Amino acid sequence: MRFTRSVLAASALAALTVGTTTALASPASAAPNTTPQKVCGSAYKTVNSAAVGSLGTVYLTYNAANGKNCVTTIRNSPGTAVDMSAWISVPDTEEYDEDAGRFTSFAGPTYVYGKGHCVDWGGSIKNVYVQVFGSNCGALKEHRVTFTR
Repeated sequence: MRFTRSVLAASALAALTVGTTTALASPASAAPNTTPQKVCGSAYKTVNSAAVGSLGTVYLTYNAANGKNCVTTIRNSPGTAVDMSAWISVPDTEEYDEDAGRFTSFAGPTYVYGKGHCVDWGGSIKNVYVQVFGSNCGALKEHRVTFTR
């Protein structure tokens, strides 16, 4: 079972004793210099990215040692928590992972095994969404979609 940071944060908050004031650092908080490698892991190399309007960037990374891809969406200017998401899918295998919620700096990491497969991936910040289909699979041309709701 995959737990997103929003579930873990809610669990930590629920574990606090009633009447006790405790300062908790949000697990979604990060310094403005957050990188895909800090979110996904140092072995993950950035292989593709897509701007989320002027709000941030969705990064697709790959770890050659384990064949896994990772996606994270990182805001340009961390601040008050906003709706964000990061997702990745391998259509051939129906493998899918997503992290969505209200975050201050980044959404993700999301992981799938993608060695030898095309991947679909994307993310959002506030009401700006990016979707990339058929990506990083050799001769096939990817298809990008960006939209605002």
